[in-house]
Amino acid sequence: MNIANSAYVHESAIVDEGCQLGEGTKVWHFCHLMPKAVIGANCSLGQNVFVANNVTLGDNVKVQNNVSIYEGVICENNVFLGPSMVFTNVINPRSGVIRKNEYKTTLVKTGVSVGANATIVCGATLHEYCFIGAGAVITKDVPPYALMAGVPARQIGWMSRFGARIEFDEHGKGQCTESGEAYELKNGIVTYIGK
Repeated sequence: MNIANSAYVHESAIVDEGCQLGEGTKVWHFCHLMPKAVIGANCSLGQNVFVANNVTLGDNVKVQNNVSIYEGVICENNVFLGPSMVFTNVINPRSGVIRKNEYKTTLVKTGVSVGANATIVCGATLHEYCFIGAGAVITKDVPPYALMAGVPARQIGWMSRFGARIEFDEHGKGQCTESGEAYELKNGIVTYIGK
């Protein structure tokens, strides 16, 4: 195993030989991490989390209880995965048909939040700082900063890096009500401007 000295693994967790754990990462009760899983620094894996082979989690990824992260999932830095949210990795699973060579990649970009009980159908890219509401079902790519809700999910607004709604004026200028950060909406794309 390649476990950093400052990483913590609860005695009930199983971390298979070959798994990589970064500095300051915490693995809590009843987790199972497969041999080819790569977990970055300062991550937190809550109770009963499963991480499959060839999954990569960046730094500061927070995985809440009862989440299974299957092969094909890549999470960049500062991602939040809410309780009991679900990833898939095959579009058309059948018990009697082996499709391990058909796993699709799901990319979760920097700063994304996925709410409790949401489902991410494989093959989608969740772009930077998008926000997936609780119980939403994502079936396609999500734009940066988009707020998604429903089954199937549809966009209902925009969210800031701070996690607050952004309202845009007629000129496409917007501001986070909590952090004061500025954003611009142009041609359906949100750009972060700064403070």
